[in-house]
Amino acid sequence: MLARAYVLIEAEAGQVGSVIATLRSIKGISVADPVTGPYDIIVTIETPDQRDIGRLVMNELHGIPGIKRTVTCLAI
Repeated sequence: MLARAYVLIEAEAGQVGSVIATLRSIKGISVADPVTGPYDIIVTIETPDQRDIGRLVMNELHGIPGIKRTVTCLAI
């Protein structure tokens, strides 16, 4: 069974399209959708090991230009 998390992303103004393009190229991200509301993008991460979710968020997502803030919600 895969571990799953939802990452709520706030992006810099005008950067949503480029951030989504980058997100969709990252292994482990199954969905990256623009949304309305207080966040700009919601990402679904699925990995074999729950610890990989944290590594992916810290090592990959936080380095993407245009991402201001993230909130990670682990599925239980």
